Amino acid sequence: MALAAVPGLPLPDALAGDTAHIEAANVANVETSFDRTFSPAPSAPRVYLPPQRALPATYPTTFASRIAALASADQGRIGVAALDLGTGRSLEVLGDQPFPLASTSKIAIAATFLDGVDRGAYRLDAQYPLMVPLPSKKFEGSVAPVRAGARLSALSLIELSLTRSDNHATDALLAAVGGPRAVNAWLRRAGVSGFHLDRDIATLVRDDGAINPAVTVDTRDATTPLAMVRLLTGLYRGQWLSSTSQQVLLGAMGRCITGKRRMRANLPQEAMVAHKTGTLNNTSSDVGIITTPDGRAMAVAIYVTGQGTKLNREARIATIARAIYDGYGAQPAELGRTAVR
Repeated sequence: MALAAVPGLPLPDALAGDTAHIEAANVANVETSFDRTFSPAPSAPRVYLPPQRALPATYPTTFASRIAALASADQGRIGVAALDLGTGRSLEVLGDQPFPLASTSKIAIAATFLDGVDRGAYRLDAQYPLMVPLPSKKFEGSVAPVRAGARLSALSLIELSLTRSDNHATDALLAAVGGPRAVNAWLRRAGVSGFHLDRDIATLVRDDGAINPAVTVDTRDATTPLAMVRLLTGLYRGQWLSSTSQQVLLGAMGRCITGKRRMRANLPQEAMVAHKTGTLNNTSSDVGIITTPDGRAMAVAIYVTGQGTKLNREARIATIARAIYDGYGAQPAELGRTAVR
């Protein structure tokens, strides 16, 4: 298959003409109870203060110097990892430090479900109920209460989760596969370390804000930028999913409508971006596959905390993404492997 074309895939036939139904599903709920079967995450956060690292005074290339300057942690931690999928050239800034997954976790959740489809455990046309949060106070129990909403096909749930970052649809998929433990088990089988999911989205959103990610790391629901790039790379190269499942996942990411001020903002109009954004208290992120007009692809993960405002975080993501895009257009001798810790 021509992977460079995947981000531009049209809406799947099973969803064509069904956009109104998908949108309506967010408010059309069924009054039924639903018990999640997965075990709750520990209520006590696992946190640590990131070590202070002295950055080098000089860098091996101007590209490295440029990325290091753009990802300065002066106003909050910034983690970056990127891999040129054609040449293998890579870069990282705090690439091995955990950052909040936020909604970038939805890639792994969808991939876990699609792996189940490939194994015959699930079907894309099977229907599952949206998981609708019920009112509850922050930290009132280790799992936020939810109820079952309208039932949608798994294909529709994946589309909602990855294109609109719909939390109810994501939690429906998460419940279907068996919760965070099932996602973590799939990641281990895939050989992706440094990525860990602990809570469903309803609980994550309800309890958001307890820790400032700009200065402190909560290792729950966190990934390193390097781990996310490893996940993106394996999905792009078809290492874990069938061709059909790969197209479902990357195609939906290519239709993502969130984060217009992030990775897409400063890239040339003709560049294709299959991506997923994430947003929580004092943190914004964008991760995905960027493909140039001539078919070169790169896996990019950018996690930004602090910076004063959400607009500033998004601007930093957009600037870093453009610098990576331009940098990988340089000659190989200029790039090499860059690690700025």
